[in-house]
Amino acid sequence: MSASSTTNSQAVQFVLDGEVVTVSGLPPSTTVLEYLRNVAGRTGTKEGCAEGDCGACTVVLGELAADGRTIDYRAINSCIRFLPTIDGKELVTVESLQGTDGELHPVQRAMVECHGSQCGFCTPGFVMSLFALYLRPEQGSQGSPPEREEVLTALSGNLCRCTGYRPIIDAGRRMSEYPEPKRWSRDEAQSAGRVSQLRALQRKAPDAALRFAGFHAPLTLDELASALEAAPDSLLLAGGTDIGLWTTKHLRDLPPIIYLGAIAELQEIRNTDAGLRIGAGVSLSAGWSALVAQHPALSEQAGRFASPPVCNSGTLCGNIANGSPIGDSMPALIALGADVEMRQGTLYRRIPLEHLYLGYQKKSLRPGEFLVSVVVPPPKSGRLFASYKLAKRIDQDISAVCAAFALEVSAGRVVEARLAYGGMAAIPARAANAEKALVGQPWSQASIDSAIAALPADFTPLTDSRASQAYRLKTAGNLLRRFYMQQSGNPPTLRVTDPSAHVEFT
Repeated sequence: MSASSTTNSQAVQFVLDGEVVTVSGLPPSTTVLEYLRNVAGRTGTKEGCAEGDCGACTVVLGELAADGRTIDYRAINSCIRFLPTIDGKELVTVESLQGTDGELHPVQRAMVECHGSQCGFCTPGFVMSLFALYLRPEQGSQGSPPEREEVLTALSGNLCRCTGYRPIIDAGRRMSEYPEPKRWSRDEAQSAGRVSQLRALQRKAPDAALRFAGFHAPLTLDELASALEAAPDSLLLAGGTDIGLWTTKHLRDLPPIIYLGAIAELQEIRNTDAGLRIGAGVSLSAGWSALVAQHPALSEQAGRFASPPVCNSGTLCGNIANGSPIGDSMPALIALGADVEMRQGTLYRRIPLEHLYLGYQKKSLRPGEFLVSVVVPPPKSGRLFASYKLAKRIDQDISAVCAAFALEVSAGRVVEARLAYGGMAAIPARAANAEKALVGQPWSQASIDSAIAALPADFTPLTDSRASQAYRLKTAGNLLRRFYMQQSGNPPTLRVTDPSAHVEFT
């Protein structure tokens, strides 16, 4: 550890327990978890699934806010987060919470007094997820506990095999009732000293950019474009919530990495004449928040997309660029008519998002080209819109089918229809034949039935562990029927025809 605040262009520097840590000589794909356990000797942070699902590896990352005066603290999965990506940030582990006199932090005390731990393996991860919730400024002062739903959301990325969740949820509700601690109170977390320390670690001049063998974190778009043009086979890294698994699960050797997270221009969310522009470095948490603000119908989709630690690291444009046929953001964005902005060298181009995908894991990106942003058109007055996700679990599950529908109806007839699906083909795609069956037709159940009948001409889905082909086709149609019922003010009612047999919707 070093108390120096001078940036080192060839070493990763971050704050841990009030000290600036300088790390060099480690492979760029070294995860934060590997560093903590194998180098720093902080074994409180555990490895469970090694893919960001179980939450045993949860730590909290503090990042200087855009205003330069406050710190945003967020829970992340250390098992899939590469160490160089926390450069210039503050790392908080479960060991960090202990007071100088051995005092337990209110989060830890609540876990003890609510009997929230048995074997204890998962406990540090739960503590850190609750700690991130504890530090949120909107939680207010002592005596105003978070709502139960807020606790459930904060813990949606943590699994417990033995204690059961009730006492852990109780701890989350109770933690704000204890006196503020001397160490890691809400005020102390935002102290001028902490802010100044992080501010001193921010890299600004081009020659200060973090760069060492196998890793480069450019500071500007121009620098990124030049670097990728010179080495088009480099791996672009944003949040790493997918790429991290390439090393932890697939044991792959990675090509040289170009990291997007240090480029301020890619962190921007702006409202423009063309619509909402979300930069390629914007996290899923911030990106979904901006989308929901303009399209409230996406609130459930945003809440079920992934856990907070995943959304705090991953990026919306990373989900888009990945191009998975079951990527949950794409159907909604396609239905809304989103475009993607790309850059190659000094050249920019913009295309509809749906044109980005050419086939399974094939995209229309040219060598040396990268995503700069996604642009979502502004809301249209009177447009009918909804997005749905079907999965075996509510939280932390991959979709079997994801669907999003945007329709315009005038004088009782459908004048425009955009029906987008994920999980139905090798790429997220629109249902062209179903759309054709709707446009120009009355806004009626009969028209919806015709569109549903056209879906097999649009998709021939696979049968896999998540769902069968027949299930996917059936539910894809049922989601469209649900959309009609909800938007027409005629929600389905449940009718039990025989309690021992089945139920029917009428």
